[in-house]
Amino acid sequence: MKITKAQAQANRAHVVETASQLFRERGYDGVSVADLMAAAGFTHGGFYKQFASKADLIAESAACGITQTVALTGNGVEPAEFVRQYLTREHRDSRGTGCTMAALGGDAARQPDSVRTAFATGIEGLVAALSRSDDAAADCADANQKRAKVLDMLSHVVGALVMSRACPDDSPLADEFLTACRDSILGSLIAPQLPPA
Repeated sequence: MKITKAQAQANRAHVVETASQLFRERGYDGVSVADLMAAAGFTHGGFYKQFASKADLIAESAACGITQTVALTGNGVEPAEFVRQYLTREHRDSRGTGCTMAALGGDAARQPDSVRTAFATGIEGLVAALSRSDDAAADCADANQKRAKVLDMLSHVVGALVMSRACPDDSPLADEFLTACRDSILGSLIAPQLPPA
């Protein structure tokens, strides 16, 4: 029985979403095409009707996962609120639905350019969302400073989550990474900005 174009698109989206979750849980090498397709409810043979290669699926699933992280910013959530949501035990323990950058950033560095490009594009989207400003008159120097601050903050939160996840789940150190980094980052974001001397 032939499926409709709409159903084929829905099936593909379901495979990408399933892959995004499984890759975040197990890593790119921890999920075979057969395992992935079984988890999505399809046969192994159907994979190559939808994707040219596993690398193509990895790139699409990375974009899907990072889009979910960008969605946390809503309509321009303030960076401090993003940090509060991101550096929580709940997020730490939600590997399959948590941040793709923290779960797979190290793996992505060893993937083809298409995967690294998907990461870079997604990260740019997140940086842009976190850099939104109500001040449309901000000059270029202010925009560059704001971008640098967001890049610094994003690097810290991702690193803190990675370090926390590297510890045993019940380890006090795992929680300490989240708390110490959250407090430090929030302190730097909320601290009054002194004018240059």
